[in-house]
Amino acid sequence: MKRLMDIVGAAGLLLGSSPLLALTALAIWLEDGGPVFFTQMRAGKNGDPFRIVKFRTLETGPKDPTRPSDHATRIGTFLRRWAIDELPQLWNVLCGEMSLVGPRPPLPSQVEKYSSQERRRLKVRPGLTGWAQIHGRNALPWSDRIALDVWYVQNRSLTLDLRILLRTPAVLLSHTGVSGPNGRNPRLRPSDSNRPSS
Repeated sequence: MKRLMDIVGAAGLLLGSSPLLALTALAIWLEDGGPVFFTQMRAGKNGDPFRIVKFRTLETGPKDPTRPSDHATRIGTFLRRWAIDELPQLWNVLCGEMSLVGPRPPLPSQVEKYSSQERRRLKVRPGLTGWAQIHGRNALPWSDRIALDVWYVQNRSLTLDLRILLRTPAVLLSHTGVSGPNGRNPRLRPSDSNRPSS
């Protein structure tokens, strides 16, 4: 039933948001050209790698991974604020690599360093939104995100997924946890620049 909900939901959202997707792609191209999409290898269920798709929000060239907001384009800042950059991941949902609800997908390099507690996040498909996303998003310390994600994995149900989906729009409208203090990515600890990002 969860997979059916993913297929129906992702297909409906892709169809309904197609004008927004087209306008977003055009806006990115008009601002600075370059690639419209950003792709990156992430770890899915059981750690299986897949290529995530997002709208590009950062300038091209070298960047400080702990300060993504310093490199965001003007349209990119807007897209990140409203999570519009995440919409192309609906394709990942249709392909079965992601789910509408689940922990955010980590980097494969980080999974190699996971503790046994952190590896529990990998028991389900990663999601567009999740329990951690509606409880603070990027403003949460990594340990809190792990605890929330593990709680979701242990208590997951269709009812819980529906609760998360219903609460997600309110979180987006409130702009909760768009970025961490001073524009830093709070999921990146100073001693570990390989922490995963959403």
